[in-house]
Amino acid sequence: MELLELMRRRRSIRKYTGEAIPEEKLQTILKAGLLAPTSRGMRPWEFFVVKDKDTLQKLARAKQHGSALIAGCDAAIVVFADSELADTWIEDCSIALAYMDLTASSLGIGSCWVQMRMRKDENGGDAEQNVKRIIGAEDPLRMVGILALGVPAEEKEPYDLDGLKREKVHR
Repeated sequence: MELLELMRRRRSIRKYTGEAIPEEKLQTILKAGLLAPTSRGMRPWEFFVVKDKDTLQKLARAKQHGSALIAGCDAAIVVFADSELADTWIEDCSIALAYMDLTASSLGIGSCWVQMRMRKDENGGDAEQNVKRIIGAEDPLRMVGILALGVPAEEKEPYDLDGLKREKVHR
């Protein structure tokens, strides 16, 4: 499949069958993240792979809105960065997350990027700190996001190229 067609078909999947993701597919998704380009080749990311159902349940409650889907996924890749290693840690890790998201889609694995940085939990607590406690990550690691992964239990229509907001392009 051509890259543009893959991007057109990639959609955020929030419902999963509960079926296990084959380990070789999970490893391919992780390889994609490790292959992502970074500023000055610093690779500030740290990928924490979570398959434990209790831990996934805790991550699902780490912020107030938009994280409940993690409870139903088979695996999650929690992406942190060494914020002291590179001042481009947010950009570098976002590219890695996007590479993993696209690769998951290419393999028929559903995925959804869950934003945690700068978000709050239901009590006004910091979602990033919640995730760090759950995972056991310490400073100088900073949260970028979580990629929820699972065998899709929903199908969404591909994006319509004719519906792209071309007015966002300036010449």
